[in-house]
Amino acid sequence: MIRSGGTGAPVRALTAFAREIALPDRDDVVPTIRRRWCRFRLFHARSPIHRWGIYTAHAIPSRRRVIEYTGERIGDDEIRRRSLRHHLYLFWCGPGRAIDGAIGGSGAEFVNHCCEPNLRVSIVRGRIFFVSLRPIRAGEELTLDYNIMGDVAVTTCRCGAATCRGSMRRPDH
Repeated sequence: MIRSGGTGAPVRALTAFAREIALPDRDDVVPTIRRRWCRFRLFHARSPIHRWGIYTAHAIPSRRRVIEYTGERIGDDEIRRRSLRHHLYLFWCGPGRAIDGAIGGSGAEFVNHCCEPNLRVSIVRGRIFFVSLRPIRAGEELTLDYNIMGDVAVTTCRCGAATCRGSMRRPDH
C-alpha cells in the first residue's frame, strides 16, 4: 500500500489515476454515441473487426462529415502516461498534442481500422472530423485507416478487406 507523509496526496493521486486513466481501458466498456457530435444517426454493435463498431442507421453520401472525434485534449507527458493502456483511444491532432477519446469521447473512438476504409480524417483548427470517402450504405460499419506511424509495436489487422495489408501501420512505415 502506498502511504503518504500525512497529507494523503499520493493515495488520492493514485486513486484519481486509476479512475480517470486506467478504468476507461476495461474490456466491458460499451460505446456511447453522443448525438451532439454526429451529423447522421449512428449506433454501436459488436464488430467482426474488433470488439465494438459504429454503424450508420441511414445511407450517407460521400464527402460528408459524419462524426467529430472528441475527448480530453492532452500533451506529450500525459500521452506517455496514458500509453500504458491496452486499448488506446488517442488521436494525434498536432505535434505533441492528442485527444483522448476514452475521456469524454463522442463515440468516434470506437470506429475500427480497415485497409479499405469508408471514412477519412479532416483536421480543422485542432478539431478532428471523420468524413465519408464514398457513399455508405445503411447498416454498414464505419471504418478508418489508422495509418499508425512511429516507434509503435506492429498491430495485426483483422479487417478482412481484399487488399488488407495485415497491419494497421502506414504502408510506408
